[in-house]
Amino acid sequence: MTLEEVGTLVADEIGTDCLSYEVIRGELTLTIDPVAIVRVLTYLRDSEQLQFSLLVDICGVDYLGRDPRFDVVYHVLSLVHNRRLRLKVGIEEGVPLPSVTSVYSSANWGEREVFDLYGIPFEDHPDLRRILTDYDFEGHPLRKDFPLTGYGEVRYDPDQKRVIYEPVNLPQAFRTFDLESPWEGMETAAIRREA
Repeated sequence: MTLEEVGTLVADEIGTDCLSYEVIRGELTLTIDPVAIVRVLTYLRDSEQLQFSLLVDICGVDYLGRDPRFDVVYHVLSLVHNRRLRLKVGIEEGVPLPSVTSVYSSANWGEREVFDLYGIPFEDHPDLRRILTDYDFEGHPLRKDFPLTGYGEVRYDPDQKRVIYEPVNLPQAFRTFDLESPWEGMETAAIRREA
């Protein structure tokens, strides 16, 4: 079966739950209705023709200014047919997405990572808590509106003999930033090279 045939088969089987599908550079991507993600992944796993038995990865993408703001991307693999499939789900900020841990147990840590780094909550997740940042960490560091320096820093204080949390303090006395024109430095560098 070609990837186009797989896309047509899946789109016909799941009906309106498949919003679109496309094959680009030899990779099949399906855009799925967020409410139906558990049902679609269950079908892909249990289908005799497809047998996508392995969830390889879950990741998030932040499209600041787009509606919906976030995409959650699932990569599944059929070991029998040596075929990969990507599923994308668009989700608004603060709207929970159904957890797929009941379909693939490997989704547990992937969903926790997406929650930790993007703040996307997952309904019915067995243990939804931070996994890569500290429990006291403020914000979600892979969001595009997250400040580059963060809000606080963690360091070991030898006087107190413990780890302490304090606000970020970045003295930059010898740097000047022109936030109005980020290319100004590039123009002067180009002139120097020509001379």
